[in-house]
Amino acid sequence: MRNCKLVTLAAAALMLAACGGTRIDGTLADAPSSEVVVRLLDGDHYKTLDTLKTRADGSWSCKVDVKKGRPEFIYVFYKDTRIASLLLQQGERAKVVSDTLGNYSVTGSPETLKLMEVEKDEARFAGEFAATSARLDDLDPASPEAQAVSRDLAKQYVAYYRSRVKYLMDNPYSLTVVPVLYQQVGVNLPVFSQATDAIHFRNAADSLKTVYPESRYVKALDEEAKRRFNMMELGNLVRNAETVGFPDLELPDVNGNKVRLSAIDGKVIMLYFWQAEDADQKMFNLDKMIPLYNRYHAKGFEIYAVSLDVDKTVWASAVRNQKLPWINVCDGLGGGSVATRLYNVPSLPTSYIIADGSLVADVSISDEASLRKYLDAVLK
Repeated sequence: MRNCKLVTLAAAALMLAACGGTRIDGTLADAPSSEVVVRLLDGDHYKTLDTLKTRADGSWSCKVDVKKGRPEFIYVFYKDTRIASLLLQQGERAKVVSDTLGNYSVTGSPETLKLMEVEKDEARFAGEFAATSARLDDLDPASPEAQAVSRDLAKQYVAYYRSRVKYLMDNPYSLTVVPVLYQQVGVNLPVFSQATDAIHFRNAADSLKTVYPESRYVKALDEEAKRRFNMMELGNLVRNAETVGFPDLELPDVNGNKVRLSAIDGKVIMLYFWQAEDADQKMFNLDKMIPLYNRYHAKGFEIYAVSLDVDKTVWASAVRNQKLPWINVCDGLGGGSVATRLYNVPSLPTSYIIADGSLVADVSISDEASLRKYLDAVLK
């Protein structure tokens, strides 16, 4: 009999380990024999993990599969009302006490307690902002009172934004910064809506990667940081293009030093897009590009070669091995580089000619004869 007990206990332990050893025990007040739904945040949508029926006393329990080093955001719903938000680590046993209105408390999960405070701060701000906005709706937009209320709204937003920046700085290794970064004011205004907020996304992602490199949320945040940085750089380059007459670029060379396209000294500049991973394009360098460069460089011809390689080691090796004498740059983003969108690169290799601060139409390396004829005429 004792052996049977040991086997049963061992089996239970194995079952608990198989699902990550993470458990939620809950009590829903005034809702006996009711359904609660347990959902996991997966990207921008919920994934239902389980649908449970509360016992006669309103209690319920659920095991959740949480891998080591991959905390999960878990949400519990009663009908359409969220009755708990949790951020669970492997092995935690969280206890939830809630009611059907969405009020709840949690014990047994330190990160969940921080998440609760984040949500309370957000709800408090949302309520205050909505109340002030409602006052504004009832006023004449041109009245002094309306202008005063508008200033109050701006102050509320700025104060909350600063408090969220402070939260990010105070909690760099907590996954609770992820929902903070995606908070919105009302429906259409993200709290972090400025182009320079890309820096906050980047810093948060870099810090969290040191603790949770395999987390789905950290990976998604890292991609969003890249997207925002690209958009920020794109905006800067487009603004700069108004003064130089072409979309400017500033990308790192083989030594990691950023080189700006508009800063290159040359009568004629070829903006050249290529990829070192392609053997044919490396041969193109030897057969076409180097002879072209050697013939015209002394007369004022320069090449700004943008590699669209993802593996920067392969690119740097090709540059050094082929002894490419022109300016070589690469940001390691491949087709996702901001340069490809600015210049709408159709295929590789391809090139654009810049002279007198402007793009020159219908002259490129794709028609070598016309290109040489143009260079002979301009670079005398």
